[in-house]
Amino acid sequence: QVQLVESGGGSVQAVGSLSLSCVASGDIDSKHCWGWFRQTPGKEREGVAGIGDPGRTIYARFVKGRFTISIDNSKNTLYLQMNSLNPEDTATYYCAARPCGGSPSLAARWYDYWGQGTQVTVS
Repeated sequence: QVQLVESGGGSVQAVGSLSLSCVASGDIDSKHCWGWFRQTPGKEREGVAGIGDPGRTIYARFVKGRFTISIDNSKNTLYLQMNSLNPEDTATYYCAARPCGGSPSLAARWYDYWGQGTQVTVS
C-alpha cells in the first residue's frame, strides 16, 4: 500500500504562483509513475502533469508551460510548481501514483493510489 498526502494549496491572485507537494509513504520506490490531477465540482478529474521513470514528463495542453512537475526520490516527494495562475486553475488538486517503469499517463483510471486533495483558489 502507498499513502499520499498533498500540501501547499491555498488562495492566490491571478498571475501568481503556488507550489504543491505530495509526500508518499509505504511501499513506494523510484519505479513508480506519478501524476497531478485536478477536479472541480460537477466535472471529471483531469490530468495536469505526470512524471515517470527515468524522469519522463507529460503535461496537459492547458498547462502551456506554466507548470513544472518534479520529484525528489530521496524524499519520496512529488512537486508541482504552478506559475501564471488564472481563475480557471481553481480546483482541488490531487496527486496519484502507480508502479511503472516507463512513461506516465494523464488518465486518472491508470493510477492506483490517490491523495486526499488540496484546494487551490485563484481570484
